[in-house]
Amino acid sequence: MIILQGDTDPSMMQVIMMAPVASFIFAITIASSLWAFYNDALYSNMIMQPYAVARRYRVYTLLTSGMIHADYMHLLFNMLTYYFFAFNLEPLIGHWQFGLLYVLSLILSDLPTVYKHRNDEWYSCLGASGAVSAVIFSSIVHNPVGLMGILFLPFPIYAVVFGVLYLVYCSYASKNARDNINHDAHFFGAVSGVFITIALHHEWLPLFFEQISAKVQSLLH
Repeated sequence: MIILQGDTDPSMMQVIMMAPVASFIFAITIASSLWAFYNDALYSNMIMQPYAVARRYRVYTLLTSGMIHADYMHLLFNMLTYYFFAFNLEPLIGHWQFGLLYVLSLILSDLPTVYKHRNDEWYSCLGASGAVSAVIFSSIVHNPVGLMGILFLPFPIYAVVFGVLYLVYCSYASKNARDNINHDAHFFGAVSGVFITIALHHEWLPLFFEQISAKVQSLLH
C-alpha cells in the first residue's frame, strides 16, 4: 500500500537529512532481521513470548521482537509500507516525536497480545507491524483525505476510508482468522498511533475533521 505523493524525488541524502530517525529505524530493522535469519540464537533471544513477558521475564523482547521478522516477505512488506509513510511523516510530526510514536506504539501494540496469550507457553510473535500500523494511522490523522493505492485494488481510496476498513478487518480477523498473523498488534498499533499523534499534536484533530468536512462538501456539490 502507498499514499500517493507528488512528483518530487529527493536524493537519498536529502531523505536521511529530513528523516534521520526514520532512516535509523529503517536501517537497524533491516540489518537485525537479516542477521537473525542466519543466527538462531539471536532470533530466539529477540522474539517475544507473552508467557515469559507476563511473568516479567524477557520484557525487553517487547522492543526487540519488532526488530526481526519471520521471513523475507514479512520483512519486505513491512519495510516497504514503512518506507512510503515514515519518511514523509517525520518532517511533519517532528524527529523525537516520530521516535516516540514508533517505540511507544511498538510496545503498546503487543501488550494486548501479552495479556491474551499470557498462559500459552507455545505462543510467540515478532515483526514491526504494530509500529508500522501506528505510522500509517498517524499519517491518516494528518491527511485523512489523501489518496492511497492499495495492493489488489484497481483504484485509490481516501486514507480515512482505508483506516476504517483496516480497523474493521483487523478486528474481524483477530476473532475469526486461522492464519499466523497477529491481527491484534495491527489493530492496537493503529489505535496507539492515533492517540499518540493527537497527544503530540492536538492541533491536528480539528484539522482532521475540517479536511473531511471540506472533502464531503466538495463531493456533494
